[in-house]
Amino acid sequence: MKLDIFNHIYPKTYWDKMLAKSPNAKDMGKRTRGVPVLWDLEARFRMMDQFDDYAQVICLSSPPMEKLYDPDLSPEMARVANDGMAEYVSKYPDRFPGFIASLPMNNPEACFEEIDRVIMDLKAVGVQIFTNVNGKPLDLPEFKPLFEKMEQYDLPIWVHPIRGADFTDYLTEDQSEYEIWWTLGWPYETSALMARLVFSKYFDMFPNLKIITHHMGGMIPYFEGRIGPGWDQLGARTSDKDLSVILKELKKPHLEYFKMFYADTALFGSVAGTKCGLDFFGVDNVLFASDSPFDPEKGPGFIRETIKIVDELPISDRDRQKIYEGNARKLLKL
Repeated sequence: MKLDIFNHIYPKTYWDKMLAKSPNAKDMGKRTRGVPVLWDLEARFRMMDQFDDYAQVICLSSPPMEKLYDPDLSPEMARVANDGMAEYVSKYPDRFPGFIASLPMNNPEACFEEIDRVIMDLKAVGVQIFTNVNGKPLDLPEFKPLFEKMEQYDLPIWVHPIRGADFTDYLTEDQSEYEIWWTLGWPYETSALMARLVFSKYFDMFPNLKIITHHMGGMIPYFEGRIGPGWDQLGARTSDKDLSVILKELKKPHLEYFKMFYADTALFGSVAGTKCGLDFFGVDNVLFASDSPFDPEKGPGFIRETIKIVDELPISDRDRQKIYEGNARKLLKL
């Protein structure tokens, strides 16, 4: 079985309500309105039927709740989305063996209540967050209870990058050009969040924390040298504060924490990137995912190409089974 653990869908109940509330969402909002299998369930089933022994653990696409709705509305919209996801899992368990819940991150009290509801009542296999909350970093104290709760539930947090065209490439400009905000900005977002959690000592505070990073950990595997030996000199480049104490306060070498993250195979057909990430994170921390349906074919393309890559990796059949389903079944308690 190939369990696709990071792909995107909109339950029809949520899709209709989202269009009513935010019909002109920009950037990724524009992108999602042009991909029918996000909300057309029959079209999605036809797409999935192209692949043998294939199922999806489903979650919403970006934009996140906090980008689309104000704090008074986001809790309601999260409930609509999560109820719709749970209904799909209940009706079509062979196709959708689990769902990842969405959270109203701009309303922390409602967010933490929704975590309890989706896991206890709806049986979500984890939650999805984005790399910032309307520009706020996730290592702020106001978000710490989320990580504490998810460690206590022993279920993973999926991390999806988020950045828009309003995040400029240069300080002198008004917006990012050539969709650099997406192509290069999103991997940076993921990497920056991972670093913030490591150096904010989240893995020391929550040693059983399980975080799945989209797109094979962003830039981290490729920049192992800068992250390892480069950050061994943390503080040497900073004049206004003493950052050298950070490494001394960590319980183990900082590079080891980066390898505690999980990563998925959603790399848009990059063979070299897949091998690099697998070498960095190790076979026990890599899970099969496609990022469907955001390929040029609007559905099957990334699934097909990612399966081809995983099938051709120079690894044992046992390790291939771990990537395709074994790691997911263990991590998600399926």
